[in-house]
Amino acid sequence: MSMFCYQCQETAKGTGCTIAGVCGKKEDLANMQDLLIFVLKGISIYAAKARKLGIENEKVNKFVFDGLFMTITNANFDNNRIIEAVREGLKIREEIKDAYIKAGGTIPENIHESATWTGNTIEEFEAKNGSVGVLATENEDVRSLRELVIYGLKGLAAYTEHAYNLKYEDNSIYVFMQKALTDTTNDNLSVDELVALVLETGKYGVDGMALLDKANTTTYGNPEITKVNIGVSNKPGILISGHDLRDMEDLLIRTEGTGVDVYTHSEMLPANYYPAFKKYSHFIGNYGNAWWQQKEEFESFNGPILFTTNCIVPPQKNAKYAERVFTTGASGYPGSKHIAEREEDGRKDFSEIIELAKTCEAPVEIEKGEIVGGFAHNQVIQLTDKIVDAVKSGAIKKFFVMAGCDGRHKTRSYYTEFAEKLPKDTVILTAGCAKYRYNKLQLGDIGGIPRVLDAGQCNDSYSLVVIALKLKEVFELGNINELPIAYNIAWYEQKAVIVLLALLYLGVKNIHLGPTLPAFLSPNVAKVLVENFGIAGIGDVEDDIEMFMKP
Repeated sequence: MSMFCYQCQETAKGTGCTIAGVCGKKEDLANMQDLLIFVLKGISIYAAKARKLGIENEKVNKFVFDGLFMTITNANFDNNRIIEAVREGLKIREEIKDAYIKAGGTIPENIHESATWTGNTIEEFEAKNGSVGVLATENEDVRSLRELVIYGLKGLAAYTEHAYNLKYEDNSIYVFMQKALTDTTNDNLSVDELVALVLETGKYGVDGMALLDKANTTTYGNPEITKVNIGVSNKPGILISGHDLRDMEDLLIRTEGTGVDVYTHSEMLPANYYPAFKKYSHFIGNYGNAWWQQKEEFESFNGPILFTTNCIVPPQKNAKYAERVFTTGASGYPGSKHIAEREEDGRKDFSEIIELAKTCEAPVEIEKGEIVGGFAHNQVIQLTDKIVDAVKSGAIKKFFVMAGCDGRHKTRSYYTEFAEKLPKDTVILTAGCAKYRYNKLQLGDIGGIPRVLDAGQCNDSYSLVVIALKLKEVFELGNINELPIAYNIAWYEQKAVIVLLALLYLGVKNIHLGPTLPAFLSPNVAKVLVENFGIAGIGDVEDDIEMFMKP
C-alpha cells in the first residue's frame, strides 16, 4: 500500500486509508506527516535524557507541540511546510543531542532509530517515510495502544498551542508529551504499561484543557449566555474558522474601522460568547454550519476565509472561493497565502486579507435568526440552584452529554434524530461542532433552562466535566457515575480522542461513542475498554434512548 492512516472516524472502509485520505491528503503528504512524527520521537528521546542532566531547550517544547498539531486531520495539506518542519526537527534534535553529550551524557547502543536517522534531501525523506508509519509496529495490540497515545497527544498539542498563544504554559505538559513520545518507541513496555500510559495521557488531557480554560477566561472573560446572530450585514466580511481565540482577537483589532465585518464559522462560533469580543460593532455573528459544509457555504460568503487551525476541506479545482482562503498557525494548504507569526506589536498582519475583503461583495444570507450559547461552567454553576430544583422536582430526568465532532457520514443524522426524540424532560450538554446537528432545532426549555446547553469549543468539554463534578458535590454523591448523566459522544478527529481519554481518566464509565468505534482500536484493546470502562457504540435511536433512560 502507498500509505496507511486510520486516525479519523471517516477512514476508508472503517479500517484505514491506503491510497489517499478521505480527508483529502495524498500519499506523499501522509507519509511525510508520518516522518515528522518519527522525527518528533527522536527529539523527545534526547530531550528526556537531557532533562535528567538539567538541560532544557525551549525550542524543543514549542516544536514538539507544533509538529503534533500540524498532523491533526484536516489541519495542514501543504507538503512544503511539513518538509520544512522535518528539516527543522532534525536540526533541533542534533542541538539537544549535542548539549546532552557535552554535559556528559552517553548514547546507548540500542537507542531508537528516530534518534539516529539523518536525512537532508527529498530523496532520503521519500526513501525513509514509507517505513516509519503506523504499520512499523507489527504487534496489533501494541500498535493500537501506541497510536491511541499519539492521537491523544495530537489533541493535547492543539489545546497546548492555543494556551501558549495566550502566554499560558505548563512545563509538566511539555515533559509528559516528550516522555510519552519516547515511550511509544520502547519495545520493552508491556500492554498493561501501555494501558497505563493511555490513562496518563488522559490525565494530562484534563490538565491541558484546564490550562486553556484559564487562558481563555482570564484573557477574554467567562463566556456568557448569548444570542448569536446567524444573518448577515450589507458590508463585506471576513469569515474566521478554527479554534484560536488569539487569532480572533488580532483579526477584530486589525479590522476595526476598516468597513469590513467579521463572522465566525464552525468551531469559532463560541468566540461570540466571550465578553471581550462583544465590544466590536463589526463582529456580526456566525455564518454557516459545521466544517464539512464549507464548500457550499464559502462560495456564498463571497469574502476571504481565514483558517486558524484544522477543519480544512480541500476545495474543488473550479471553486471560486479557493483564491480567498488564507491559513495561519498550524494550518496550511498549497496555493493559499499563509499568515506568518506575530509581528513586533504582538499582532498578526492581516492587511492582505482585509484589502481583499474590501473588494468583495457582502455575504449572501443563507439563514436568519439567532442561536443561543455560552453555557460554560461559570455560567451554568450560577444556575446550579435552579438546575438542582428541576432535578429534585422531576422536571429534569436526565442530562445527555453530546459533545464532540460533526462529520460527513450520513449516519450522523442519528444525532439529530436522537436530539429530536429525547424526552422533553431531558437536557443536552454539548461542546464542539457536534452541536450543529441539533443547535438550531426548536427543542424548547425546562423552566427557563434551555434544553441545549452549549459550553463552547471541543476543548470546552472541560466545562462539562466541571459542571458534572459540581453537581456530584451538590447532590453529595460518592461517584460521578451516580449522576443522572448519560454520555453519547460523536467523534471525528484527535481532539475528540484526548477528550475521551480525559473522561476515562476521570473515571467516567459507559460512554457511547459513534457513529463508529475508532479503527485504531484492535479487538483486544477494544475489549479492555469495554470491560473496564463500559465503552460502547451506538445503535437504533429509539432503542438507545430507551436504554439510556433506564434508572
